[in-house]
Amino acid sequence: MTTYLIKRLLLAIPVLLLTAALVFSALHLAGGDPVMMLVHPTAPQETRDAVRAKLGLDKPLPVQFVTYMSQVVRGDFGRSLLSRRLVSELIVEKLPVTAELGVTAFVLAYVLAIPLGVIAALNRNKFLDWFSMVVALIGVSMAGFWLGLILIFIFAVRLGWLPPTGYGSLKHLILPALALGLPRMGRIARITRSSLLEVIEEDYIRTARAKGLAERVVVIRHALRNALIPIISLMGLDLGYIVGGSVVIEHVFARAGIGDMILRAIYSRDFPVLQGSMFVLALAIILSNIIADFTYVIVDPRIRH
Repeated sequence: MTTYLIKRLLLAIPVLLLTAALVFSALHLAGGDPVMMLVHPTAPQETRDAVRAKLGLDKPLPVQFVTYMSQVVRGDFGRSLLSRRLVSELIVEKLPVTAELGVTAFVLAYVLAIPLGVIAALNRNKFLDWFSMVVALIGVSMAGFWLGLILIFIFAVRLGWLPPTGYGSLKHLILPALALGLPRMGRIARITRSSLLEVIEEDYIRTARAKGLAERVVVIRHALRNALIPIISLMGLDLGYIVGGSVVIEHVFARAGIGDMILRAIYSRDFPVLQGSMFVLALAIILSNIIADFTYVIVDPRIRH
């Protein structure tokens, strides 16, 4: 296990390097000049060139990338072009807001979806099965930002039960967590149903029933545990989706997290903030997939071999 963990961590290094290179290239190929955000439009060309040289933007792109990665290795993501604050400080400041939303949406999606999938599987081709899958299909079909606007209109504007924007309390967290988590709920429920239907046809499940075990024990202790393997795989991918989806959802609900900071950095061409934020998010996604791999062993010890 230790050897496997070391191999996975070593493999994560080239993935991070590739991610950083892609983000760096995309930002510079997208066009636009961040220097224009720092100087007056009527400033002479000499002033612009001086600012560009000070920021290191006058060097070839490969040189800029190597310089940037050498700083990242030391934990230095540079300074924001606009606020001149350290990017690492901005990330530490914004990360709790994004983590709060992401973890809540992640837990909400799985807490609702897994029971929904189990109910559908145990009532195959019955009303509860069709109803559960219709609810799941509606969830899959919804875009997070559109759902967020609908939730704001219903629960904030019409009913006045919850605040439409902001953060800092549980009430501010409910609507964005629903907007981010519900679209994933449908897919999770469908995969749970399919996986459980496959498992309950196995011989060991029929043997457990023949021994007279209660249906609840058979489903939870024997069938569901083995059906969780593909769901665990999905968890690693879903964390990436939720992290990426938080970029739009935070902007819709005016939550000052990393996602909102990324959008503002895109508008202002703040390269250091964008590169540092994307690097941290990519690292979080890679680590989540490694954790998912090790969770397999807990659920099904046979994977050790």
